[in-house]
Amino acid sequence: MIQGKVTGQVWSSRHLETLPKGALLEVEVAGNKIVAFDPLGCAPGENVLITTGSVAAGHFTEFKAPIDALIIGSIDDT
Repeated sequence: MIQGKVTGQVWSSRHLETLPKGALLEVEVAGNKIVAFDPLGCAPGENVLITTGSVAAGHFTEFKAPIDALIIGSIDDT
């Protein structure tokens, strides 16, 4: 798992129909920015936990979504 901070939202006027409900968020991780799928409704400034790779894609069993980074938790305190 990776810890990061949400810095903004990525807007898309078109997307795959197989993409589940959620948002694409820009997350800063160790000075780099990645785009992660957010099914939780996180907001900018929030610290989050992210999983990547096949674990992220495999989370959605009913969808065939090309997701490589998935927000799996909101961090309240470290």
